[in-house]
This record gives sequence, C-alpha cells and structure tokens, in this order.
Amino acid sequence: MTLYLKNALHIDWKTLNFKEAHIAVSTLKEDSLKLIEQLPPADELAKQDTILDCRGKLVTRAFGCGHHHIYSTLARGMPAPLKTPRNFVEKLEYVWWHIDKNLDLEMIQASALASALFCAKNGVTFVVDHHASPFSVKGSLATIRDAFDAVGISHLLCYEISDRDGETSTLEGLAETDEYLSGGNQGLVGLHASFTVGDNTLGKAVELATKHNSGIHIHVAEDQADQKQCLETHQKRVIERLSASGALKLPKTILGHCIHLDKTEQNLLKDSNAWVVENVESNLNNNVGLANYGLYGDRIMLGTDGMHSDMLRSAKAAFFVGQTTEGIDFPGIYQRFRNVHAYLESNGFKGDSDNNLVVLDYDPPTEITADNFLGHFLFGLDSRHVESVISNGKLIVKEGELQTMDEAEILTFAREMGTKLWEKLKRK
Repeated sequence: MTLYLKNALHIDWKTLNFKEAHIAVSTLKEDSLKLIEQLPPADELAKQDTILDCRGKLVTRAFGCGHHHIYSTLARGMPAPLKTPRNFVEKLEYVWWHIDKNLDLEMIQASALASALFCAKNGVTFVVDHHASPFSVKGSLATIRDAFDAVGISHLLCYEISDRDGETSTLEGLAETDEYLSGGNQGLVGLHASFTVGDNTLGKAVELATKHNSGIHIHVAEDQADQKQCLETHQKRVIERLSASGALKLPKTILGHCIHLDKTEQNLLKDSNAWVVENVESNLNNNVGLANYGLYGDRIMLGTDGMHSDMLRSAKAAFFVGQTTEGIDFPGIYQRFRNVHAYLESNGFKGDSDNNLVVLDYDPPTEITADNFLGHFLFGLDSRHVESVISNGKLIVKEGELQTMDEAEILTFAREMGTKLWEKLKRK
C-alpha cells in the first residue's frame, strides 16, 4: 500500500531544505518515503493506494514526546484536593498519588485512548510514557499498548515502580515490567524518583533493564526534596546514586526534569550515556524551579509530563523560558524538539521512521523559506495547523478527523471513566 501526497511542499526535518514534490509514503521501512516528480498513472495504482492532495500545504516529519503521563488524562477539571498542597511532595500526595491509587484498567484504557487521540490530532506519532496505577498494576502496560495501537500511535512504555505503596505494589511493578518486556514489547524500566525507591528496588530495576537490554526511566531532582532525602538516607546526591547503581551506563536511560543538580552531577550526566527530558510547563505548574539544561550536554529532549499532548506548545514554552535560563537560540530549541528521533534511532526502537509525517495547513502572512522556517516554527506554527497525520505510512488523521477510531466514542468513554474516577476521589 502506498500513500501519495500530491503537490506537497516538503521540508526536510534535518536540513530544513524546502522542495516542491509529490511524496510516496509506504508502510515498508526500506521504501518508507520517496520524493517523486510524477504520480503513477491511474491504471497503475493498486487498489489500496491513496492520493491526498497537499497543494499549498507543508509536509514534514511528525513529532515525538519524550516524557508523557497518560494516566493524568482524566484529571482535567477534577475536584479540588481535600487539602490544599503547601509544597511539591504534598501536591504528589494530595493530587497525583491520589489519582493513580484509584485507577483501574478501564480508566487506564480510557486515558490511553483519549491521550492517543490528542497526540494524533497534534501531529505526535511516537510517545514515551511513564505510567502509574499502584492498585491496578497487572495488565496496565498491555492496556496502554493496545489503546495506542488502535489509534495508530507508536510507543515506548514503562511502569513507574516505587516503594511508596508497600512491598506488594513494588513486586507487582517489577513483575509487570518483566512480563511486558519478556513478551517482545519495546519498553523501559520505570521508577518514580529516588526519594520513593529504596536500594533493593533500584538494584532490581537496573538488573531488569540490563536483562532486557533496556534502560531506566525516572524523575530526577524535580524538587529539592528529592536531593534532601537522598543525602540524608544514602549520603549521595541523586545523580551520584544513579551513577553508582549503573543506571547511567545504559544508553536507553531517560532522566526526567533534572532541575536541582550541582556541578558534580552535571559533569556525571555529561559523561554518561543517559538522556534528559525537560518539561518546562510542568515545572512552572508545580513551582519547583527551572534549570539551565545547556550545562547537561547535548542529549536533551522535550516532553509534556502529562500536562497535554502538544509538542509544538512544549517547544515554545521551553524556548521562552530557556532564553532566560540559558540563552537558548532558535536552532538549539528545534534540536531539542527533534532529539527524540535521535534517542529512538540510536537505541534501535521501532515506530519512528521517515514514514511518520505531518501535513500542515499553514498560510503565513509573510514568506516562509528554509532560512526563516525556525521563526515560523516558534512564532507561527501551532497544533491548529495540523491537518493530516501519517503514522508508519498509514493515514491516521485526514483533514482533521481521526481515521482509525470513532473520536466521539473515545471521548464519551473518557468522560464516563472520568466521572467514575472523580466519584472515587471524593470518597477518600
């Protein structure tokens, strides 16, 4: 099956070169994308071939999210916590841990379907997710996988293992991870954060990641409380502890946030194989501080931390904040926006090949060229310009409408599960 994008203005996502051409997109990796001068005659088209007219539209590589929390999808508009949080740890206890303790598999499915829908409509075709549901662990990763597959979004999943909910929950998290990775699914070994993970659990997680040729996905020094507990309990700072565990040697390891790092930790990070994900809007929302990510090396990518599924929005926020914290420029923020592809490709993960594309209906008031594209990227393009989306060679969004599932059914199901969750939250 071949999808032909007719009369497109193709933008090479690496070089930003512009070329007017027809584009042949295939589900086959070896011939996933070709720029062609002429379309095949009608009598040579296969029955399954499709032509999409892209005259006046921009076509470029689709987007990826380096750190998501799909389990937070049903939180939008939820009841206020019974007690107002005074700091970051209390926000976790009264809000996010209150939510994840009350999730069941049906709610997780609704969260995953709705999140995948939002990703698709925002041009995001690959998601690295970090999931938590301590009293509904078994089968949670497969539930998310199946929902994302149904919508057409590729994924790299993990379960957020933690000691905060007792030994049974910890063991279930380790077992869920082992079973998921043993089943041939691509994924990571998730941990919540250093301050909720003991040495035994950290050691088992690194062993599991090594066993499956995977990596660790963990929140790092998001708040000073993480560093305080690590120093008091382990006599080390968080990055030092992770380095001693062997987690930083694994090239698939992802460290979320990394806000409160000292010079020693910054150097350890730069000399390691790990990748860092910045989630600026979440940091602002939680009032935990901001970081100069320019001190951490080149392996920096962008995420949403579950705030939303819009990576164009995340890039803008990271740029606006980064001008103050590190003096970041246009090429620098675009590189971070696209670094998720480098992470996935360098580690051999599937689902993020050249046949992931976004068609942008962007009619700017000024000329757009290779020379000024980054200005349009930051100050013009946004998710409302995403018209059609191709994931692994398949058209999953056509002219703003999801093609793989019924959008109304997804949102009706999500609202039903949201109400169910909120009723549970009120009772506890």
